[in-house]
Amino acid sequence: CVRSGSEDVLRRLPVEPGEVLELPEDVFRSAVETESPQGVAALVAAPGFGAEEIFPASGAALVVVMAGLQDPGNVGTLIRTAEAFGASGAVLLPGTVNPWNAKAVRASAGSVFRLPVVSMGLEEMAAVLRERGARLLASAADGDVGLSEAGLEGPVAVVVGNEGAGVPAEVLAAADARVAIRCPGPVESLNAAIAGSILLYEAARQRAGVTGR
Repeated sequence: CVRSGSEDVLRRLPVEPGEVLELPEDVFRSAVETESPQGVAALVAAPGFGAEEIFPASGAALVVVMAGLQDPGNVGTLIRTAEAFGASGAVLLPGTVNPWNAKAVRASAGSVFRLPVVSMGLEEMAAVLRERGARLLASAADGDVGLSEAGLEGPVAVVVGNEGAGVPAEVLAAADARVAIRCPGPVESLNAAIAGSILLYEAARQRAGVTGR
């Protein structure tokens, strides 16, 4: 649907829209959640991805795992960051907010439509990781491995935990290592999206000189 007076926006769309409904201002605003909408709203089919696209059989997979994240802004931001730093996909463990939440979609800035994102349980994910020879690294404030020494060049999945509780105990127990982001400043923890972004950036930095990716 399109708000009256916003027809020019349709001409700039990269795809040809289907049925178009023109709505008065008050009706259009009742159908969207944003305070300052662009003037166009659409109903689209979400892309479907599988584990084989997140963990390819060849190549060094880089996956961000979200364990119980509740803020849709953090989920969307991490999906966007994952695409920016060349991750092969994202896994959402049980308890994580739906990536198609409107706020998550906006925070992803379109990445949720391109980056493979899959929801799965811990056991299923662990089995896929073993099959692909990938390590599971969990971020933890008391981690015994510094981020720069974590060895992120090969197939790896990095876990970001809940905003308040951190990575769940069962995920920590399944991890191959606990990785700490050393902070010289007097803070107890980092925002989940910030911590995940640092992990993904460091992985991209370490992998920059690796061939075959």
